[in-house]
Amino acid sequence: MSTPAAGSGVVVLGGTGGVGLETASQFAENGARVVILGRNDERGAMACDEVQRRSGSKPHFVRADATDPDDAVRAGETSLALLGAVDVLVSATGPSEPPRLLHTIPIQNIRDRIDEVMLPPLHMMHALLPLMRAQRSGTVINVASDAAKLATPGETAIGAAMAAIVMYSKSAALEVKREGVRINMLTPSLIAGTPGAALIAGEPFSARMFEKAASLAHLGVAEPADLAAMAVFLASPAARRVTGQAISINGGISVA
Repeated sequence: MSTPAAGSGVVVLGGTGGVGLETASQFAENGARVVILGRNDERGAMACDEVQRRSGSKPHFVRADATDPDDAVRAGETSLALLGAVDVLVSATGPSEPPRLLHTIPIQNIRDRIDEVMLPPLHMMHALLPLMRAQRSGTVINVASDAAKLATPGETAIGAAMAAIVMYSKSAALEVKREGVRINMLTPSLIAGTPGAALIAGEPFSARMFEKAASLAHLGVAEPADLAAMAVFLASPAARRVTGQAISINGGISVA
C-alpha cells in the first residue's frame, strides 16, 4: 500500500489515546514527523513515549484545547514552527460522555455536548487550511461517526455534532480542491479498546445498545489500527483522487 512521503509533517489532534495515538504511531512508523495535540501534559508525554517505542522517532506534544478558537490557532502556529510544513491534519476527538436519551440530558448541558464534538476538528481545519492552500497541497482527515449517517437512540446530540463534522468537511473539500487540498472523513460505529469504548461500557443504556450493534459486526468490531491504516492510506499518493468522502469502518454493522 502506498504511504505518505517520508518526512511529511503530520498533526494529530486527540493523539494521546485511542484512534489518535494509533494514527500518530502508524504515521511515525512510515517516516512522518508528528505533532500530537492534546489537553493533558501527562497523557501527552506517555503518548510520545509510545510512538517513540514503536517507531524510533519521538513526536512533539503541544497542549491545546481546540474547542477554543484562539488555542486552535496557537496550536496550528506552533505545529508549523516545529514541523516546518504541515502536510496532514488528523482530528480524532470525541465526546466526554456516553450516549444518553435526549430527555435525560439537562438542557443546560446540550450545547457543551455538541460543541466538544463539533468544534475541535472545525477549528483545527480552519487554522491550518490557509497554510495548505498556500502550499497547494495537504490532506485533512476528520474522524466522526456513523451517528452522522444513521439516527440512533441516545445519540441525538452526538449524532447532530457528528453530522455537522461530515457536512462541513464535505463543503470545505469542495472549497479547497482547486488548491490540491483533500478532506475526507472516517465514520466508525464501534471501536474496541479505546477510551470511548470504556465510556460506553460504563453506562447501562449505552452498553446494551452497543452490545446489540456489535452483534451485527460480522467482520469484527473495528479497532484503532483499522482506522489508522485508512488514515495513512488517505494521506498517501494512492488516494490522490479521493476527497469529500465519509468512509464507514464498522465491520458490517451498517452500510450507510
